[in-house]
Amino acid sequence: MISYKNILYCTDFSEDANIAFLHALDLAKKYGAKLHILHVPHSSYAYCRHVVDEHVPEGSPGGEAFFNKDIEKRAREALKERYEKKLGDFDNYLFVVKSGSPDVEIIRYAKKNEIDVIVMGALGKAEQDRMVHGSTVANVSKYAHCHVIAIRNPAKQFTLPGSMY
Repeated sequence: MISYKNILYCTDFSEDANIAFLHALDLAKKYGAKLHILHVPHSSYAYCRHVVDEHVPEGSPGGEAFFNKDIEKRAREALKERYEKKLGDFDNYLFVVKSGSPDVEIIRYAKKNEIDVIVMGALGKAEQDRMVHGSTVANVSKYAHCHVIAIRNPAKQFTLPGSMY
């Protein structure tokens, strides 16, 4: 029998992630599970801008690694703003913000918190990063210790490249 006690919902605030939230919440309600709502900001660390083209907040030491608590605070506020009302009377949840590489942090959090299933959108905001780093969903699916459910946006039509179909 399938039983979920801890469900990890990962969001980058994309359209697919918002659809995945409905599925994660439904599973949590159905199984009486705790819903962990996780966001990993693009990066709260700045590296050498000429090597990695990331946004460096104004007033930060350019080119030096640093951790910006303000980014974490804004990310937590964004989670609450986006999802708190949608949770309704469901109260078995927590908001989590982690810093680092999204796929690594998702897998690390899932393992440490005995997550039974990870729910995330099939496509995220950082689709252009896929060429360099690979898909977050693909990496999480490949390396996670538990099941991973990738939710597709039914409004988007997907076709295979070429004239195969």
